[in-house]
Amino acid sequence: MTSQTLNADPDRTVPNDAESEYMAALARVEQRLNDLLLGQGDLIRHFLTGVLAGGHILLEGLPGMGKTRLVQTFCRLTGLSAGRIQFTPDLMPLDITGSSVLQEQDGGRSFVFCPGPIFANLVLADEINRASPKTQAALLEAMQERQVTVLGESHRLPRPFAVLATQNPIELEGTYPLPEAQLDRFLFKLDVGEVGLDELREIASGRVGGDLPEMEAEITPGQFKSAMTAATAIPMSPAVAEYIARIVIATRPGGDGPSAHIRYGASPRAAIGMASAARARAFLSGRVTVGFEDVLAVAPAVLRHRVLLDYRSRLDGYDADRVVAELLRDTPELNRDAPKSLAVRLAGGR
Repeated sequence: MTSQTLNADPDRTVPNDAESEYMAALARVEQRLNDLLLGQGDLIRHFLTGVLAGGHILLEGLPGMGKTRLVQTFCRLTGLSAGRIQFTPDLMPLDITGSSVLQEQDGGRSFVFCPGPIFANLVLADEINRASPKTQAALLEAMQERQVTVLGESHRLPRPFAVLATQNPIELEGTYPLPEAQLDRFLFKLDVGEVGLDELREIASGRVGGDLPEMEAEITPGQFKSAMTAATAIPMSPAVAEYIARIVIATRPGGDGPSAHIRYGASPRAAIGMASAARARAFLSGRVTVGFEDVLAVAPAVLRHRVLLDYRSRLDGYDADRVVAELLRDTPELNRDAPKSLAVRLAGGR
């Protein structure tokens, strides 16, 4: 099913039958995840948004918060394949990508490629910052080009493909900070927060042994791929596209206010990612057009790892989340310098 058939009319106000089917299935997936991971509704919605947008996600949180369970459960509910890589200092690049092995074939010897754990729809890169930079670099080609190259031969990764990486914010010994080029390849950086008293009480009383319950798929892999195509095809008005552009420009250093604390701002890849995530967010919300509220919902997760602050920011009590929040507060939805008639026309009015 092509995006043209799913969104042939950009003036539609309600989803067509195919879109409604996918939206309902994804809503069931989200509900099942919320039933399993109590008190993590925002995390689950961002997780679904990022995967539906075809992006990679960096999860930062303490051990035991349910990051692995989230990935495993989502794969069960969608039928997508899952891979897991435990990053350690002695992990080598070929342990991730796979390698070519010399084997006997038809009376001769030839190299046969044996795929590594990265050949899955969703790959959990657990504690990614514990591996050396050389090993971390093995993910760069996979995350950007959806392929790996071993001994000069390229191998395509399955579609959809997403790296879901975790890192522990409190342990620094024996870790290697992710390079900025790799951080920029992550669509979202999500903070996995703590749950409240009610959720902990229910977990303590009802979760024995931590085993995953049996569950049936709520959507097939083929339907999920079609849902990704449908989300990609959701139209975006010029006003919303300009709003994304002005947010990214606002992260450039040298301005007044919060941008005075920025050393390096977001790249055009951030604008592309914000647009894709906003489309996916609109789709999950049952809408057929992207609104300003969708951009506001995804912008913090898109920008928090792309905005690098100067050395004075911590002294002034600023972190990336505070800077991004103030930038979003100070950036109007419509360009204040545009004529009123143009602003109304950009917003879709008459």
